[in-house]
Amino acid sequence: MSIYFDNTETRLPNEREADLFEKLPARLSATIKNSTGWATFLNGLDPDLVTDRAALADLPVLRKSDLKQMQADNPPLAGFGVGSNETFGRVFMSPGPIFEPQGPDADPWRGSRALYAAGFRKGDLLHNTFSYHLTPGGFILDYGARAMGCSVIPAGTGNTELQLDAIEQLKPTGYTGTPDFLKILLDKAQDLGRDASSITKALVSGGALFPSMRQEYAERGVQVMQCYATADVGVIAYESQTEGGEITQGMVVNEDIIVEIVKPGTGEPVAIGEVGELVVTAFSAGYPMIRLATGDLSALMEGQSPCGRTNQRLKGWMGRADQTAKVKGMFIHPSQINNIAKQHSQLGRIRLVVERDGSKDKMTLKVECESQSNDLQKAIAQTLQTQCKVRGDVEFCAPNSLPNDGVIISDERDYEA
Repeated sequence: MSIYFDNTETRLPNEREADLFEKLPARLSATIKNSTGWATFLNGLDPDLVTDRAALADLPVLRKSDLKQMQADNPPLAGFGVGSNETFGRVFMSPGPIFEPQGPDADPWRGSRALYAAGFRKGDLLHNTFSYHLTPGGFILDYGARAMGCSVIPAGTGNTELQLDAIEQLKPTGYTGTPDFLKILLDKAQDLGRDASSITKALVSGGALFPSMRQEYAERGVQVMQCYATADVGVIAYESQTEGGEITQGMVVNEDIIVEIVKPGTGEPVAIGEVGELVVTAFSAGYPMIRLATGDLSALMEGQSPCGRTNQRLKGWMGRADQTAKVKGMFIHPSQINNIAKQHSQLGRIRLVVERDGSKDKMTLKVECESQSNDLQKAIAQTLQTQCKVRGDVEFCAPNSLPNDGVIISDERDYEA
């Protein structure tokens, strides 16, 4: 059986490039015609002139931070969706909050290729632990798996022992979810003497897959690969493996997507190998995105992947261009942390510190405060959880002890370990 999802993955790079930009003017024209938001944002654009990367780079970038405000000013989607409730199917709320419609496609988030590259095949049963609550996380690979003929256990998050019941009886061949939660499941199964040995492969996202973590999973009989996805676009890039099963460096860009790496805060492309902000253009049926600035840092790699796929490769997720951090699969925005200070007026400067505690993410909110008490500490911790949807510790600090450097979120995790 071929290691490739289809023959588009191995076509000559210049053929792919010509195909993308031959289709681009018509796609831009249709998007402007059918979306009031894009018609306003790209006001005056002649789509017929956008036939190469240089012309695309002249278009404005749409920043997620701006999109959040646009949606608030013009709810529900600031006019960027194509269609209506009849065709959207579902509308999701991601951290921010930012809202995204699903659209009518069978695989609206392009998950099938990433799953196939990770070794999943028709007839496999997946145990999917991405959240199905409000965010599209659980649906992204759920739809991709079912589009390629797999079945899915829609496990979602939490309820670990119930999930082990399903795993032991149904014996799924693979796991999809965050890297951290796979360890929680395997450790719990070991502690309780439960059988989770049917899981031999995994496709993870929503958090860093540290090299030491990948090695630990391999020693436990699970080959773990990762993909890079966003709620707005879906799977943008994914890891691949050679015919011999060796995981290759970097992530292959998904077909039918245009990626650019630009200088952070601008729309100006940088040279191959230079780290910058990832900008994505993708034309989903219900929610097209044109030069969406993701806020994530990455870089393009030289040459083609040893797996034989010929599309561009990203070095992977390399941090944030802003202070946003992803913790346990959830984006934490500086505005959310600032909202905590607004709700507790007795606080001075505050700073969220994100670290690794063994194999897990840990976040600690450091707050300056004169009148410190257990009740206040608990109240702040509850506000933190309410704002960020993730639990964290609260640590009191003396007034004027935190640096006056403008940092609201300090991500102190070592992504090389």
